[in-house]
Amino acid sequence: MIYELAVVAKTETTEEQRAALQTMVTDVVGANAGEVLISDDWGNKHFAQATSKGVRTGHYLYFVYSGNGATNLEIERRLRINETIIKKMIVKIGDTAEEGVEFAKKFKSPFSKKYNGSILDENDSDSDLEKDKKRFSRRKSCWFASNNITPDWKDPKTYGWLINEFGKINPGRVSGISRKAHRLADTAIKRARNMGVVSHITNTLAE
Repeated sequence: MIYELAVVAKTETTEEQRAALQTMVTDVVGANAGEVLISDDWGNKHFAQATSKGVRTGHYLYFVYSGNGATNLEIERRLRINETIIKKMIVKIGDTAEEGVEFAKKFKSPFSKKYNGSILDENDSDSDLEKDKKRFSRRKSCWFASNNITPDWKDPKTYGWLINEFGKINPGRVSGISRKAHRLADTAIKRARNMGVVSHITNTLAE
């Protein structure tokens, strides 16, 4: 199985502590006959919304690896007892090694320094994209299906336009997207909110 792991550590963590965290993930994955495909340091980011404890910033680390249930349980256990960790999330993104390699080749995120970008960068300009979305909304034809794009929590360009100023997700009758795409967008937005990328009460994004 292929998984992605996103971790947010306290901004005051040292470079040595972050390196130790990356080594821990690599060691646990290797001990369970897996392989780390992506290990990416996104740096410090301002959360879209402060946490319940008033924390407004965090240091993001992102990994993609092949593994199994035992791998995830051990990583979860070690992160749970690590006092420098603010947020964490593990998501299954594929079943085979081939899917993992393909994902790693295409990976982009506007939050990443090494893999900076968006899947929409290959399309037209932002203004053309906005016109395109409005056109599909009027036609009640799904923009995601027509452009072969899946909402991804790491890439707000793929779903941010669905969130209104009150933090609500626009219904399909307004956006024109299909029920399936709406479910996928809803999941992506929930994951983004869990990781501090999107606010719960506005359409503010992390910076």
